[in-house]
Amino acid sequence: MTVKANPEIPTAYSAQQVEGRWTEFWEERRCFVADPTADRPAFSITMPPPNVTGVLHMGHALVSTLQDIFSRWKRMQGYEVLWLPGCDHAGISTQTVVERHLLLKTGKKRSEFSREEFLEHVWSWKEHSESSIVEQLRKMGSSCDWSRWCFTMDAQKNRAVRKVFEELYNEGLIYRGDYIVNWDCVTQTAIADDEVEYEEGQGNLWHFR
Repeated sequence: MTVKANPEIPTAYSAQQVEGRWTEFWEERRCFVADPTADRPAFSITMPPPNVTGVLHMGHALVSTLQDIFSRWKRMQGYEVLWLPGCDHAGISTQTVVERHLLLKTGKKRSEFSREEFLEHVWSWKEHSESSIVEQLRKMGSSCDWSRWCFTMDAQKNRAVRKVFEELYNEGLIYRGDYIVNWDCVTQTAIADDEVEYEEGQGNLWHFR
């Protein structure tokens, strides 16, 4: 028996055509905009904000897919879902990437720029990287509430961080003291333990009497 293919159905799946059409359909109808006044149980999930050091990689795609599945499942259960998207400034990591970029592009080190000039380059990098990340997430069909996009150095977020820091300090949970720190000779700043890469090597141990 011979079965003829329906000429209206394409023989190959076109991801760009299909996924782009549905993404546009969802966003035009504001399908993923959370309503705080909705009369149903609320469910929220925060996207682990990707760093603006570059673009998304496969790890980001995996995590975003899992969160997207969970968010859509909760909507099907009748919850008012907020999947909050955003980006992280990444601090020293972004500074290092921008320094490397400027050195390759201009041949100048960070010390050869004024503070204002260097910050201008950092913010320009952030805008470019952030727009690429948003485009990638949207192309993946992530069902985020894009009207609530966040950046960890937004004024509102900075106020929240300072408020919590002050509260923790007043409770004695944050305190100042003399400790051994990880000093980075290149960036000229202290870095966290999780940013240190350890390498084993042969050395000498000297004893003094």
